[in-house]
Amino acid sequence: MGAAASAAAAWVPSRFAIGGEAPVRIGIMLPYTGVYAQLGENITSGLTMRLKATGDKLGGRTYELHKVDSEANPSKAVDNATKLVKGKDVDFVVGPVHSGVALAMTKVMAKSPKTIMICPNAGADELTRGACLRNVFRTSFSNWQTGFSMGAEVLKRGHRRVVTLTWKYAAGQEMMAAFGESFRKAGGADPVEQLWVDFPDAEFQPVLTRIAALKPDAVFAFFSGSGAVKFIRDYDTALDRKQIPLYGTGFLTEGVLDAVGNHAEGIVTALHWAETLDSPENRLFLGDFRKTTGRMADVFAVQGWDTGTLLYRALDTVKGDTGATKDLIQAMEDAEISGPRGVWHMSKSHNPIQDFYLRQVEGGRNKVLGIAHAQLEDPGTGCKM
Repeated sequence: MGAAASAAAAWVPSRFAIGGEAPVRIGIMLPYTGVYAQLGENITSGLTMRLKATGDKLGGRTYELHKVDSEANPSKAVDNATKLVKGKDVDFVVGPVHSGVALAMTKVMAKSPKTIMICPNAGADELTRGACLRNVFRTSFSNWQTGFSMGAEVLKRGHRRVVTLTWKYAAGQEMMAAFGESFRKAGGADPVEQLWVDFPDAEFQPVLTRIAALKPDAVFAFFSGSGAVKFIRDYDTALDRKQIPLYGTGFLTEGVLDAVGNHAEGIVTALHWAETLDSPENRLFLGDFRKTTGRMADVFAVQGWDTGTLLYRALDTVKGDTGATKDLIQAMEDAEISGPRGVWHMSKSHNPIQDFYLRQVEGGRNKVLGIAHAQLEDPGTGCKM
């Protein structure tokens, strides 16, 4: 057999090489059961809406979606990610919501450099710091960004004796640490007390009793999903929010306002999006999401939408060649995304540099008061690619 024949025999056509007709394979690893189920559904809806808006083509190719329920369970994360990367041979993995799941997934991605992971929610700082990988991107936020964006604002409002409160897991711990960093940097002191609730427990009476005894100037909290609904109701019932006002990361009031009713009125938060953000892109997105799903959009839906935009832009740049990993990664690093949250782009550690909006619940909506931090960038400490 000659050299040319040997080369031909060894050559195995990729899905792209076969006339560019094979679909792009996208794995989705999000929670569809448990406390974060609604978050997973809204991210999925935002993503699929954006992909349909491309004419159901990515770089000229059709696509397939392969869904796995992450169950927000870190102990199942490696097996679930392996099912997609090895079992389904996906080109991209979109997920997860839970920070512990995200960090576990990086063990699989480190061994699969040709597969690109796009995290549409989990904010674990470590994901784009020490555990960073060239094939891992985040389209949402770091926990540091969400906590840091509120520290100076709470102090500016005259609150010096502050209690922090959250679930005792990685996301909550990082958000509270960042809030304290910002609070001290602005001239404040350490929290009067840091209170914790085991994840995903929603029994808040003991910590609310402790807050009543401490009588702080304010409380800064993080809960999300159904846990946030229970907490906001319980706080408003147990404490006088005029005496002890409640602040939080934007997730405290995100996607739960219909469920909590008047109990959330006046809560001030910061987040990288708000339903009242006045821009043509946001108004169009809100209307389309409502029309498509029958639900109000939230930040999780926005993060799904922007993940779809990043996929579309990157694959368009390489004309659908999912085998051109280096060029795909470069395209994602260079992308400037303009969408419902405004304009953002990737940091060197693959985390969004974006505005954080100051919001207050008024009339059952998160009203934008201004920008808490413009184009806030996570430090990316320890990330070397």
